[in-house]
Amino acid sequence: MAAESQPSRHAAGGPVPRVLVIGMGNVLMRDEGIGVRAVEELEARYTLPDNVRVVDGGTTGMELFEPMRNADCLIVADAVNAGAPPGTRVRIANEEIRAFFQTKLSNHQLGLSDLLALLAFKGEMPRHVAIIGMVPHLLDNRLGLSEPAAEGLDAMVGMLVDELARVGVVATPRAEVRAGHWRRQAELERLEAVAACA
Repeated sequence: MAAESQPSRHAAGGPVPRVLVIGMGNVLMRDEGIGVRAVEELEARYTLPDNVRVVDGGTTGMELFEPMRNADCLIVADAVNAGAPPGTRVRIANEEIRAFFQTKLSNHQLGLSDLLALLAFKGEMPRHVAIIGMVPHLLDNRLGLSEPAAEGLDAMVGMLVDELARVGVVATPRAEVRAGHWRRQAELERLEAVAACA
């Protein structure tokens, strides 16, 4: 991106917020990887402005601290254990985050909660934090989402687009949807399984 003599500004006249979107989860455990897959689909289906950074966080922990501390707005996509039926989509934001971590709703609770606690302690918490999640159907050791989770993926991507809009970011639909890495790998595994049963 070309250097500018003045800081970038959005339509309201203030500085453009630095937005970080992180997909968390283990794609090798079926629906546990829904966060990574949702973020991958977001990038595959939409173009995003330069102030938005998208990261495949996988199951990492402290490696995400630096990107988080430099963000004004943080959006995390993840599988959550909300005591609700599988496939239920969940949004937890800002003041709700503390209550969210009082029970184990995220499979990455310790890593994410520790990161947020450290950011708060250092006075570097993003001004807007949201977790977009789905209650998983299956968590077995297999690449690729379960069929019902895959069917709910569109709605989860839509929630990410809505969350971006809340912080002033417009996601522009691509003329041609791209196939992300994990989608391609899951399809290859599915085809191999079909061939093995033939």
